[in-house]
Amino acid sequence: MARPTVARIHLEAISHNYRLASRMAGDARAMAVVKADGYGHGIRAVAHALAEDAGKYAVACLEEARAIREAGLTHPVALLQGVHQQADLKDCVHEDFEPVLHSPAQLAWLSASTEVPRFWLKVNTGMNRLGFRPEELAGVWSGLKAAGHDSNLLGFVTHFACADQPGNPMTAQQTQCFEQATAPWPELMRSVGNSAAHFLEGQPLYQWSRPGIMLYGGSPMEGKTGLELGLKPAMTLEAPLIATRTVRAGESVGYGATWTADKDTRMGMVAIGYGDGYPRHAGTDTPAAIGGRRIRLLGRVSMDMLAVDLSSVPDAREGDTVELWGDTVSVDEVATCAGTIGYELLTGVTARVPRIYQ
Repeated sequence: MARPTVARIHLEAISHNYRLASRMAGDARAMAVVKADGYGHGIRAVAHALAEDAGKYAVACLEEARAIREAGLTHPVALLQGVHQQADLKDCVHEDFEPVLHSPAQLAWLSASTEVPRFWLKVNTGMNRLGFRPEELAGVWSGLKAAGHDSNLLGFVTHFACADQPGNPMTAQQTQCFEQATAPWPELMRSVGNSAAHFLEGQPLYQWSRPGIMLYGGSPMEGKTGLELGLKPAMTLEAPLIATRTVRAGESVGYGATWTADKDTRMGMVAIGYGDGYPRHAGTDTPAAIGGRRIRLLGRVSMDMLAVDLSSVPDAREGDTVELWGDTVSVDEVATCAGTIGYELLTGVTARVPRIYQ
């Protein structure tokens, strides 16, 4: 029998979250961001779940876009990192992929290509990862027009640095910068809205928004869980309780002996660890659940196991299922305890953990 440590993927939850994003986007359309293997949920299954609702997908790279085509779907796909070599542009033409171009090198490949796809331009409005500075756009446009490629330009994209912090003025500054930079081309489309931007009152999202983490039930907002934002968790990570024992007062548990019992404590071992993608830095007091009742972790997470306190569930027995995150415990809570974000936890669940689609 296979080890019953699994990630249950709730496809209807993903559809619910996408529909919520679409409503929140107002007049904008929402392209479904399914990069990083659908944020760890399985890109093919996620793309199929959204096929009737989503008008466009967004991924990071060509390999992810090809996975959507291999799943039999023909929707347009935006490549958020653009292309990594000139030959990729031909694939984009034939497969209806829309690269987001962000560098002079990519523009040079475009000029040297005999086949040119529809594409976007990335504008650097202050995040300073990728994109052309606003003052460079006029020159970029002139080059595209001279090469006869201006008619292939779909529009402009930027990315917010601090939209997860509602009171941070940087989002308004980036929005103003973007509007001014793209004002000479009002006929072209614009896209700025990551998941967090959907939750900012009055934030313009233009023609296309780009919901990502919110599709999977994770929170894009600082200090809020996905459940508090009306999102449904799309992944339930669960593992079996494989042993129980009473740790006597003064005894410790696990590597480093980082937790010591101050009284006799019934505890259990769960068959999951950092080898499965559960965060090693989640320690004592990180929540989990059995049968909808919350419990807590004890000590240090091992590669294949972790310890839990069973004091609040005296009827728990070997073979019971432990929820590491899902409906009872938000992935965002676990992330906070581990000093990270839900994005990392969802995308970090390893291939050793089977995905079961429901």
